Amino acid sequence: MRMFLISDNRDTYTGMRLAGVEGVIAHTREEVAKAVETALADSTIGIVLVTELLGQKYADIFTEIKENRRLPLLVEIPDRHGIGRKENFITDYVSEAIGLKL
Repeated sequence: MRMFLISDNRDTYTGMRLAGVEGVIAHTREEVAKAVETALADSTIGIVLVTELLGQKYADIFTEIKENRRLPLLVEIPDRHGIGRKENFITDYVSEAIGLKL
């Protein structure tokens, strides 16, 4: 199974390409919908990575896929622009999960 990236910025796209992940840059609803169609049509794609901004902006497109399909798995990934998380969100998340203060 392969991964496929749908990104809203060139930096994330370039970094993932260097790691061997194919993908597209999309900004409009039409571009995102076309990228999703491309990913769904390819049975070798098992994971679709989506930058957080696109995942939030076009949540309805991705929610429909998450609810009605087993594959591909859709995963929202953070990029360098972030979405306003707290500074220590990972540490806080782990602390909550295991019940210990780190």
